[in-house]
Amino acid sequence: MQDKTMTGGQALVRLLANYGVDTVFGIPGVHTLELYRGLPGSGIRHVLTRHEQGAGFMADGYARVSGKPGVCFVITGPGVTNAATAIGQAYADSIPMLVISSVNHLASLGMGWGILHETQDQRSMTAPITAFSAVALSTEDLPELVARAYAVFDSERPRPVHISVPLDVLAAPIERDWSNDVVRGAGRGLPAADVLDQAAAKLASAKRPMIIAGGGALAAGAALQRLSTQLAAPFFTSVAGKGLLPMGDPLNAGSTLCVEPGWQLISEADVVLAVGTEMADTDYWRERLPINGELLRVDIDPRKLNDVYPCAVALQGDADQTARALLARLPTTPRPPEAAREKVAALLQAVKRGHGPLQSMHRAILDRIEAELPANAFISSDMTQLAYTGNYAYRSRAPRSWLHPTGYGTLGYGLPAGIGAKFGAPQRPGLVLVGDGGFLYTAQELATAVEELDSPLVVLLWNNDALGQIRDDMLSLDIEPIGVLPRNPDFALLAQAFGCTVNQPKNLDELQTDLRNGFKRNGVTLIELKHAYAC
Repeated sequence: MQDKTMTGGQALVRLLANYGVDTVFGIPGVHTLELYRGLPGSGIRHVLTRHEQGAGFMADGYARVSGKPGVCFVITGPGVTNAATAIGQAYADSIPMLVISSVNHLASLGMGWGILHETQDQRSMTAPITAFSAVALSTEDLPELVARAYAVFDSERPRPVHISVPLDVLAAPIERDWSNDVVRGAGRGLPAADVLDQAAAKLASAKRPMIIAGGGALAAGAALQRLSTQLAAPFFTSVAGKGLLPMGDPLNAGSTLCVEPGWQLISEADVVLAVGTEMADTDYWRERLPINGELLRVDIDPRKLNDVYPCAVALQGDADQTARALLARLPTTPRPPEAAREKVAALLQAVKRGHGPLQSMHRAILDRIEAELPANAFISSDMTQLAYTGNYAYRSRAPRSWLHPTGYGTLGYGLPAGIGAKFGAPQRPGLVLVGDGGFLYTAQELATAVEELDSPLVVLLWNNDALGQIRDDMLSLDIEPIGVLPRNPDFALLAQAFGCTVNQPKNLDELQTDLRNGFKRNGVTLIELKHAYAC
C-alpha cells in the first residue's frame, strides 16, 4: 500500500538507496531536516563532516576509489557555497558526484525577501561547475532529475550534478510512490566500425606507436595492456590514470609526461593513441605536449576530440570497449618489443638523474612509503611539493590508488578525500600526503576521521613551515617572498586534541618505522615530518 505520509525528502532518500547509494556525507541543518527524516531504515550511512567543503571532498574521494558516485547533503546558501570548491574539483577531474541541497520555498525564489540562507539564484552558482544543476519544482521532478544524474554518471563524461530541492517540496507528501523508479543509463558504446578500422590501420602501420591513458580509462587497464604489448608501444598515463599498467611492465613509462624526459620520448612517436585523457596542461605541466605524429583520440566527450590537440581519428566511445575493438582489428602477432623497452628504461633512468636536491629528498621519503605501504592501500594527496614529485616519481600498484586534485588544484583536498576513500573501500588502508598549508584548510575533518574510522588511515604531514611552492616560485621570479611563511600551530597537540595517535620522526628510519606501525593500527595516525629531518 502507498505510504500516504511519505514526504518528498523521505522518498528521495529511499530512491537514492535503490540506486545503490550506501553512504552520504553532510551536516544536518534546519533546511535539510526532511532528508534526515528519511535516513533511518534506508540502509544509507550518514557521515557527519565538520564543513560542507569536507563533505564534497569526501564524496570525491569515495567516488575515485569505488567508481560509484559520491553523494553529499548540504543546506541552502552557505552549504552550497561551502561545497562549491569541492564540486569544482570534481568537475575538473571528471568525478561523479551527486550534491543534494535544499533551497528556499518556491514562492520566495528570486524575490530578495532576505529570508534565511537566501541567494538570488542558487542554481546558477553551481551550473558552471556541474554537468547540470536543476531545481525540483515538485516532488514529481525528483525521480526524473535523479535519473538524469545517473544518465550522466553511466553514459556521459562523469561529472558532478547538483539538485536543489525547495523546502516545501522536501516537506510535501508525494502523490505516488516513485521511490523504486530506478532508471540507469545505457552505457557509453562504441565508435563507428569504419572509424575503428581507420584507427586500427594507423596503429598497425605505425613505426613508433605510443599510448597515453587518463582517468577516463580506469576500467580499460587489461585491454590497454594488451594493446601496449601487441604494438610494443610505450605506455604513459596522466596522474589520474596512475596504476593502469603493472609496475613491472617494461613498457610502463608511468606518469612522466610532466617532466623533460617524458616530453622527449613522446615527441618521437609517429602515432599516439590517447585514451580517456583531456590532455590538459595541468596533466603535463606545459601548455602543449610535443606530439609530432598522428593523434588518435578515444573519449566519451566529443568536445575533447578536437580541442587543443586536433586528431587524425576521433573515436567517441567507451574506453574499454574501444580498446578491445581495436585489438580485434590488429594483427595477432605482437611486434618485437626490445627497442621500445629500451626507450622506456632509458626514460625512467633519465627521470631519476634529473631530480634536483628537493626532488631527491622527496624521492627518499617516497621510497620509505613504498617500502611500508600495504599492497592494497591508496594514497590521497594534497597540493604539496612532496605530492608533486610523487605524481610522476611514485609508481602506483593499481588504478584508483593515487588520488590527487589535478585540474582545479585546490588546497585542503588530501585529508577529507582520504577519509571519503576509506568509506568507498573500507578494506583498503589509506595514506594522506599533505603539507602544512593545505592541512590547515581542512584539519577539522580529523574529528570525522577519528569518530568514524576503525581501520588504518595514516596522515603524513610534510611540514616545511612555509607555502613552499609559492615561496620558491616567488624567488625564481625575483619577487620578495610575502605571505608564504606562516606561523603554524603545534600540529602534534592539535592532532592529539582530535584523538589521533601522533608520531614525530627525527629521521627517515624512524619515519619508516612509524609508517609500518601506523598501517597496523586501526584508527587515525598523524605523522609530522619536519623538512629539516628529511634532509
